[in-house]
Amino acid sequence: MLALAANVALFAQQHAELLPYADFEQWAVRYIKESGIIGGNTAVLYAVAPTDTIRENKPFKYGTKGNIWSVSNAYAKVSGVEKGSGTLRPEYRDKANGYCCRLDSKLETVTALGFIDIRVLVSGTLFTGRNIEPIRTQKDPYQNIDFGVPFTRRPVALRYDYKAKISPENTILIAKGFSKPKKVAGHAEGQILVVLQKRWEDAEGNLYAERVGTGFERIVSDQNEWVNDHDVPIFYGDMTQTDIYKKYNLSMGLCLPMRATNSKGKIVPVKEVGWAPVGTQPTHIIINMASGYHEAFVGYDGNTLWIDNVKLVYE
Repeated sequence: MLALAANVALFAQQHAELLPYADFEQWAVRYIKESGIIGGNTAVLYAVAPTDTIRENKPFKYGTKGNIWSVSNAYAKVSGVEKGSGTLRPEYRDKANGYCCRLDSKLETVTALGFIDIRVLVSGTLFTGRNIEPIRTQKDPYQNIDFGVPFTRRPVALRYDYKAKISPENTILIAKGFSKPKKVAGHAEGQILVVLQKRWEDAEGNLYAERVGTGFERIVSDQNEWVNDHDVPIFYGDMTQTDIYKKYNLSMGLCLPMRATNSKGKIVPVKEVGWAPVGTQPTHIIINMASGYHEAFVGYDGNTLWIDNVKLVYE
């Protein structure tokens, strides 16, 4: 009885704060006219952002008007050929909750003159930071991504509503561009990741960070009904000393392929050099919610993750 009372008291002390635009009731919609050589269609791309309609082939400016989110949707212009790629969009949930964010993993193709030139597997991803457009090449998918936003607080959990459709097959698809896609053994799962970092920059513009906190979860199977107020706890300190750390799971460790913009305006790698002592104040937060967890252009064509009401929980 005393333990139950203590748990109730702790819960009562916690409060959750909705992140900007994370009820997904506001969206910018973009109409991208694709080049005639690949069919001349109009791609419709969405961004979690203040309500807007854009009918022009131009880069979208993420990080304005207090918005912290970027998305996997992208406007590409490669060798003069323009294309839109869309794996994330709004979807009506119900009268009480309005719209949610739908993230799909799917095979994107570029066809020129009747021949398939490029096939890439793209996982729908919602993350804090900026996607710098236009995309010029598929060779280095991280060179255009500025991961993370300034943040100095210490939440205890990430809270959100979700449902999911996850393939039961033990295969994944590798589709990285001009080579033929191939299936290999594996399982594609949804992933939720929260990383708190303390960053600094040296005189040459190199970025470094200590890992302050980590929250992590895999969504491994279908969840057909909405799960509301689901919490992913954030662990502070060295995760390798806990029983929740998995060596094979790179997302938990200090080797994530993250980049960010330095003071010179250049996107450079963020080199995580170690685990910050408990009590360290972060400078940045990275939240990454995706329908697949593998490296870029690897996953399962058909996975879907629905996300709504993303909050941070504080004591």
